Amino acid sequence: MSLDYNPKNIILAKNLRKMATPQEKRLWYDFLSDYKPRFQRQKAIGEFIADFYCDKARLVIEIDGSQHFTEKGMKKDELRTEILEDYGLKVIRLDNQQINIKFKEVCEYIDAVVKDSM
Repeated sequence: MSLDYNPKNIILAKNLRKMATPQEKRLWYDFLSDYKPRFQRQKAIGEFIADFYCDKARLVIEIDGSQHFTEKGMKKDELRTEILEDYGLKVIRLDNQQINIKFKEVCEYIDAVVKDSM
């Protein structure tokens, strides 16, 4: 099933792929780019752009930097997660520090979530 998206977000998604954070690059190049089932980077879904998306597992992975831990950021993320879940998607949030410090555990967690979702 194809997900709805705002066509205006396609150009933004392409730009975000080019300007990925170090944590997004690490997760992509050191794990998700070769992972099966396939993940996509900066996937337009509805009015949002998910950091990573796996269609077969119906899984969105969001990588959160410091701006996500403000009161405003947390409320925005909560609403975003609710809307994405309304599409029938599972959303997991990881922060930059988890990727920096516990990369192996992050990869194992993602693998477990994907396998549990299928």
